[in-house]
Amino acid sequence: MSLLKLENLHVALEDGTEIVKGVDLEVDTNQVHAIMGPNGSGKSTLAYAVMGHPAYEVTEGTIFVDGVDVTEMGADERAQRGLFLAFQYPHAIPGVTVTSFLRSAINAVRKGRNGGVDDPIAIPEFRKELLGQMDRLKVSRELASRYLNDGFSGGEKKRVEILQMAMLKPRIAVLDETDSGLDIDALRVVATGVKELVGPDMGALVITHYQRILDYITPDFVHVFVGGKIVEEGGPELAEKLEAEGYASYEEVPA
Repeated sequence: MSLLKLENLHVALEDGTEIVKGVDLEVDTNQVHAIMGPNGSGKSTLAYAVMGHPAYEVTEGTIFVDGVDVTEMGADERAQRGLFLAFQYPHAIPGVTVTSFLRSAINAVRKGRNGGVDDPIAIPEFRKELLGQMDRLKVSRELASRYLNDGFSGGEKKRVEILQMAMLKPRIAVLDETDSGLDIDALRVVATGVKELVGPDMGALVITHYQRILDYITPDFVHVFVGGKIVEEGGPELAEKLEAEGYASYEEVPA
């Protein structure tokens, strides 16, 4: 049984426009799956639907996590079951510090996994883990006391996204074009964080337009996503082919 399983998933916008048009996909622990496709192909819609964004409606199909149907669950319930989404454009939350946000998120996940009973992480344990992960991921310690993403550079936002992933330790991490707008140093930090976390306890779904991040994270499987569908699947060599040839030949495939 795969950890994340999508069966014939169809997703529409609030106005009824269908964007994702029947996706079957299975991601397990110790695996990196890359979804590659041109802009406007529906990759981000797929990511948001998997995480339970209310603006995207699953009109057909099912999302399973650990064999449990989460299709009708809210984003918070999915997070408690081990799903995590790193955004392409992380939002700023003025008034909420990085430290406060992370501790609240960890406690919410712990409560969910403890049958709804509060099980807050001890402050000394949290602080030790936070500072250790910030140093490992080269996240400036001064960001801990700043409001989440408020005035952060693009690289700082993405590093903090990976910091969240490292602290929350999800079962499945979905990265929605996390490589967008990153310089080489920040890209390496993001890639290193993903590679260190993927293993017996976590799998990853990396959504990207370019092969760039895949130069640092070698995927086990590559899925070409065009027109709301997966149109070809393969190994790492498929990403190299896409980098060399682009998506033109796939975009000519009838919907």
